[in-house]
Amino acid sequence: MSTSVAMAGRALTAREPDGPLTGGKLLLAALAIGLGNFLVVLDTSIANVSVSTISGALGVSSTQGTWVITSYAVAEAITVPLTGWLAKRFGAQRVFITCYLAFAALSVFCGLANSLGMLVLGRVLLGMVGGPIMPLSQLLLLRVFPPEKATQGTVLWAMTSLVGPIAGPILGGVICDSMTWNDIFILPAVVALGGGMLALWLLKGQPDPREPASIDKVGFALLVVWVAAFQIMLDEGRNHDWFAAAEIRWLAVIAAIGFAAFLIWESTEENPVVDLKVFRHRGFAAAAVTFAVGFGAFFAGIVIIPLWLQQNMGYTATWAGMATGLMGVLAIVSSPIVGTAVNRFDPRLIVSIGLVGLGAISVWRMGFNQDITFWQMAWPTLLTGPFMVMLFIPVTGIAMASVEPHEQASAAGLSNFMRTMGGAIGTSLVQTSWADSARFNQSELAGAMANGQQAIDNFVSGGLSHDGATSTLTSIVEGQSVMLATLDVFAAVALCFGVAAALIWLAPRPKGPIDTSGGH
Repeated sequence: MSTSVAMAGRALTAREPDGPLTGGKLLLAALAIGLGNFLVVLDTSIANVSVSTISGALGVSSTQGTWVITSYAVAEAITVPLTGWLAKRFGAQRVFITCYLAFAALSVFCGLANSLGMLVLGRVLLGMVGGPIMPLSQLLLLRVFPPEKATQGTVLWAMTSLVGPIAGPILGGVICDSMTWNDIFILPAVVALGGGMLALWLLKGQPDPREPASIDKVGFALLVVWVAAFQIMLDEGRNHDWFAAAEIRWLAVIAAIGFAAFLIWESTEENPVVDLKVFRHRGFAAAAVTFAVGFGAFFAGIVIIPLWLQQNMGYTATWAGMATGLMGVLAIVSSPIVGTAVNRFDPRLIVSIGLVGLGAISVWRMGFNQDITFWQMAWPTLLTGPFMVMLFIPVTGIAMASVEPHEQASAAGLSNFMRTMGGAIGTSLVQTSWADSARFNQSELAGAMANGQQAIDNFVSGGLSHDGATSTLTSIVEGQSVMLATLDVFAAVALCFGVAAALIWLAPRPKGPIDTSGGH
């Protein structure tokens, strides 16, 4: 694998730069680059609905099986902020294509795993090569599109980022229900190989500037320590009653100290591994924070809905994935419209409207009950698409247009890192609060049930045994408790969207249309 990857890298610099891509080549190159981002984002969620299947096949508990998700998330979160340094040192195209092809090879490795240890190792390596693909795909799309069409590159990148987490549960569910868990990794590997080879062919000869850049070893070590500790704390905290467990407290202390040391070191280092100076741009800082909060709330919603449907509404993994995947329909249709509107109206207003719309849909979902049909639930899911696009496209444009051209690789890495961490925090908090709220609601309902014995007697008189009647009543109470907990989550998500809608106004008003062509 290393030989083929090295040959791929040399091929990118073996000839004089060609002219800009046009016509069909431009379209194919854009699709190949966008496909890489899609596959990486897809891998963050495709295994979520398959943990129980994978755990059973490998003979481990579901708690141990969650390391399939955690290991990928930790490795990805660590390497995303390194994008700026990697792009400077080796060239954005070379790093992108090397990671693209390595992603294909490591996906096969994961698919062939016959033990949890082997699979977790593969997922760690997969996350490490997948991390830089997300921000570099954003950067390369801005490079290959001419300046007057740069917004189209932003739209394409936003669409692949949007569709990935939506398609993950659907594909994971379908594959798990009709094939084997190994195919969850094998099938994306085939697509990644094709996309990587296509990108290698089309980008060959395109400018790929590099400059000397030394590695900040201390900064990198601190980054690994605090991100790994924080991510593991988030993923494992809910399995160990959070700070009631000594290991979670230690992880929190390590993460806090590591983060403080990382900030101090990187702020004073001459050649930092992560260029924190991009936060001096108010537009970037406001857009990145808005993106993190908004995406955290959005991802929390698409995590909790499939869980609720599978565990409490009797949906299969396939139908639970379909229930969230519907939002991609109108997202695809509305993306070109939103992309055009960004250059005609204040992009902060578009972001704010999108977040308020997402909040309103969460409020709409607070009216759900256990009798809701699939199509009654489908309407708010379907209408999520346009509002989601109104968040992703302009907020990305504001962030990238707020920095200097030479800072775009670092800015893309940091923006994607904050988005990744926002999603991780949102996922952890929503699952914890959902379980805690369900337990609290169950206690409250049981305590307020004055006629519980009468209900049991009625079930017995209807032909059930006493144990069957008790079980039926317990099931009803548990179902209602989970339903109320789900509604509480929707309320919290709506509140987060409202906060994010206000945060974007901390960014200065863009002077004229957003110029996302700084990468040229």
